[in-house]
Amino acid sequence: MQLIDAPTPAVRPSSPRAARPHQGRELLRSLRPLAIDLGIPLGCYYLLRGLGASLWLSLALSSVGPAVRSVTSMTGRSGVNVLAGLMLAVNVAGIGVSFLTGDPRAMIAKDSVISSVIAIAILASVLVRRPLMSAGLIPWLTKGAPGRVAAWHKLSAESARFRRLELLFSTIWGCALLAECVVRLVGAYTLPVATMAWLGTVCTLGAIGLAIMVGGVAAGPMERMVTVEAARAAG
Repeated sequence: MQLIDAPTPAVRPSSPRAARPHQGRELLRSLRPLAIDLGIPLGCYYLLRGLGASLWLSLALSSVGPAVRSVTSMTGRSGVNVLAGLMLAVNVAGIGVSFLTGDPRAMIAKDSVISSVIAIAILASVLVRRPLMSAGLIPWLTKGAPGRVAAWHKLSAESARFRRLELLFSTIWGCALLAECVVRLVGAYTLPVATMAWLGTVCTLGAIGLAIMVGGVAAGPMERMVTVEAARAAG
C-alpha cells in the first residue's frame, strides 16, 4: 500500500510584533559599547560637576573607566579600544587645560580644546581609513537586526562605495565639531564672558544638529544599501 505523506504545514513567518523584542535586544546589545565607552564617562563627569566637584576631580574620576577599558583591551585579544582611548585622551586634555583656571575666558576656551581632541581623532580615523563614527552609526542603520548587521559588515568589507560613504560620514562629523571648536575659541576671547556662558552650548548643539543633517548625505544611501543587501541575503 502506498503511503501518502501528509502535507507539511507551512511555516508562518514570525510576526513583526514577535520580531520587535528580539530586534530591541539586538539594538541594546549593539549600543552597549558606546554606552560603556562614551555614555558612562560623560554621565559621570556631568554628575560630579552637578554635585559641586571641581573640574579636575570630575575629569580624573570619569577617566577611570576609559583607562581600565583601554588597558584591558590592549592586554586582551580584542585589540585597542578606540572609543575608550579617545575618551581617555579627551579627559587627559581637559585635566591639563584645567590648570589654566583663574581666567574665566580660559575656562570657556578649555571646552574648545577638549572637544577639538574628538574632532581631530575623527578626522585622523578617516585618514587611516578606519572611520570612528561608524561605531555610532551601525546601531541606527541596522536597528539591531542580525541580517542588517551582517549586511553592514559585508558591504563595509566588499563595497568601495559603501566605504567611501563611511569615510564621508566621519569627515562631516569631524569638520562640524572642529568648526565648533574654532568658533567657541574665537568667541571665548572676543565676546563677553556672560554671552559665551550660554552661546557655547548653543554652538555645540548647533554643530551636532548640522552634522546630523549634513551627515544624511552619507547615511541615507548607506541605509538603502544595507536594506537592499539584507533583502538579497534573506532571499
